[in-house]
Amino acid sequence: MNKLLIVGTVAFDAIETPFGKTDKILGGAATYIGLSASFFNLQSAIVSVVGDDFPQEHLDLLTSKNIDISGIEIVKGGKTFFWSGLYHNDLNSRDTLVTELNVLADFQPKVPQNFKDADIVMLGNLHPLVQSSVLDQLEKKPKLIVLDTMNFWMDCALPELLDVIKRVDVITVNDEEARQLSGEYSLVKAAAKIQEMGPKYVVIKKGEHGALLFHNREVFFAPALPLEDVFDPTGAGDTFAGGFSGFIAQSENISFGNMKNAIIYGSNLASFCVEKFGTERMETLSKAEVAIRLQQFKSLTQFDIEI
Repeated sequence: MNKLLIVGTVAFDAIETPFGKTDKILGGAATYIGLSASFFNLQSAIVSVVGDDFPQEHLDLLTSKNIDISGIEIVKGGKTFFWSGLYHNDLNSRDTLVTELNVLADFQPKVPQNFKDADIVMLGNLHPLVQSSVLDQLEKKPKLIVLDTMNFWMDCALPELLDVIKRVDVITVNDEEARQLSGEYSLVKAAAKIQEMGPKYVVIKKGEHGALLFHNREVFFAPALPLEDVFDPTGAGDTFAGGFSGFIAQSENISFGNMKNAIIYGSNLASFCVEKFGTERMETLSKAEVAIRLQQFKSLTQFDIEI
């Protein structure tokens, strides 16, 4: 059974959308990635940090999904990372209201000994130096390293980000971030420029408009499933990343053809995440529901045409 090592935030979020608002709830990139990857047959572990204000019930949720939490450091007297955001009517744009780094400010990741030989590594959105530190602790080269990042690091830690980008196989960014990182407006040109930086594969997420996968001159596009209910897009990109990396880890196949399937599996799981606030939908989601919606994805994209 392949091992998936997940690095990222385990956090508190407070979210407001046109459909309601929450107080502090469970959030964080690693949380969403882990919950999503738990739908696959693999061993997974999270490397992160929280304060002693982090409820035991949230840790119990992760262990109930067979996620190894020995790499989650609990800082005595510390406060957990907190983010608060306000989404606009289209849900594609948001304002960050509060960001409190707290224990994340001095985070020194420690990879559990039994995951230093991980087959797949999913580097969730974090400071590039933290992502690099995790790679430095590995005892063998993983079969695949996937990196997720955002424009914040492009603005304030670009040299460090470029260093870690050289070391990964797959990078996932949204269309705005791809344009900023590459300096190209065309996403085809942007992906080509980013591949020159190191990654063999570039995944460009377009939210409700699907996702693109680039490898050399090959391109694959996966649509997003049209949904009746979208309450909260927080964590959708991380859920996508968890589905993508989880499927790759389970299938033990790192070909371009199999990555197409991974994009669909990631998009499928992300479509559930947005249906309720925070992690609520992912906590109760069943494998039967996932399978049914996967069939909907297949119907959405399958057609016969004479050429």
